[in-house]
Amino acid sequence: MVSQPDIVWVTLDSVRADHVSMSGYRRDTTPNLEQIVNDDGGSYFLNCYASGNGTPVSSASILTGTQPSKHGIGSGNEVVPDALPTVPELLGETGYLTACLSRNSYVSSGTGLDRGFDRFKWISSSSFLSEIPNRTLLKWGVNLRRHSAGFTADPAKHATPFLMNDIAKRWLDEFASDDQPFFTYFHYNEPHRPYYPPLPYMEEYTAEIDATPKEAAEIAMRVHREADDIMANSCADLTEREVAALHAMYDAEIRYTDECIGRLFDYVQSMDRDVIFVVTADHGELFGEHGLLAHRVVLTDPVTHVPLIVHGFDEIGGATDDIVQHVDLMTTLVTQAGGDTDTFHGVDLRQQTREGAISQRGPEDFEVYLERNPDFDTDRYHSGLLTSYRTHEYRFQTSEDRSELLVPPDEETDVSADHPETTAEFQEMVDEWLETDGQRVESTEESQLTDNMRSQLRDLGYLE
Repeated sequence: MVSQPDIVWVTLDSVRADHVSMSGYRRDTTPNLEQIVNDDGGSYFLNCYASGNGTPVSSASILTGTQPSKHGIGSGNEVVPDALPTVPELLGETGYLTACLSRNSYVSSGTGLDRGFDRFKWISSSSFLSEIPNRTLLKWGVNLRRHSAGFTADPAKHATPFLMNDIAKRWLDEFASDDQPFFTYFHYNEPHRPYYPPLPYMEEYTAEIDATPKEAAEIAMRVHREADDIMANSCADLTEREVAALHAMYDAEIRYTDECIGRLFDYVQSMDRDVIFVVTADHGELFGEHGLLAHRVVLTDPVTHVPLIVHGFDEIGGATDDIVQHVDLMTTLVTQAGGDTDTFHGVDLRQQTREGAISQRGPEDFEVYLERNPDFDTDRYHSGLLTSYRTHEYRFQTSEDRSELLVPPDEETDVSADHPETTAEFQEMVDEWLETDGQRVESTEESQLTDNMRSQLRDLGYLE
């Protein structure tokens, strides 16, 4: 491998590891990703854990190589601190051309995550006409029933991987005509809720549930719109039929997105370049576990355990059950390219492994649930900065509220009293880390999210 390979990094939004084919899921949702893994040069990390439970937190970790309490997004900082170098800045210093295409407002100039990219494009329903080439829009329009919801004025129902792919391929074709190495970061919004797959995929998994494709899709839309009310009552009113419909629509979105990423991979392979191709997710998703939906509040496996596929990096090739995090892979890639990783929290996967994964969530405000239900049980959850340490056997988590030791996959029962030595060991380790490497780099810059960006976040359920 050349010392500066091209890097194509694809982040999918809200994919939990136990819903992909490589993890033995009962539905074959990701045959294309599995084929990438099984191809010569492919590898799959069975135990990849995201650094946070939401796009802004996790994406900031990926693009700075640092854990959340250091970059501060979601826990005091609204914009990535200028004092903290970003991955595109560091790669740019080594001679890389860098570019980012984002479908999520939290990966944008609004949070400073555009910093260092030579080319950056954020697209949303409000910016389609100005940001997407006419040829791409025309192709999408012709294929609207195959690659989206058909003719509807509801932007929440439209899928955009087709648009992302078309723009990405144009960029890659342009970059491949130059000898300069490139790093591209593509953030796809699917299968983030609302789970409304393109029309041909809507019936993919409904034969086994008590709902027609149309009924299941409308259930998914209703739950999306009423999510805060449903969570205020700890999801007690969600029926088995509704949960089954949510899973079916979510899995169908994964299946469609998998098809698009497979096509993107094939295109990259046809470029005759030395390319490292990465596919992962920024975080997972909840379907009633812990009385929650989406990726709110908790740091348990459904939210933090995500898929990670790497192709074309022979030095870390092959499937592995080692615990790994995005910051590790980014540390390895930037080091391989000759970049400076002194500020990073990751290990070089060619030389090291980690004992456990750190995930964090900023202080939580439960007002949105208490307004809807004054009896909402806030004691069930941590309210302050929450730090989790996930090993193969345990999940230890601590905040100013309390500390607890959980055993996956249950992650409900505190077993710290049964394992006092293990709990004390993890407590000491996490406390020391928080006081040293985990200290925040301060940023006084206020959020730069525009009205259009906030509008998209409301459509996704982030903002009221």
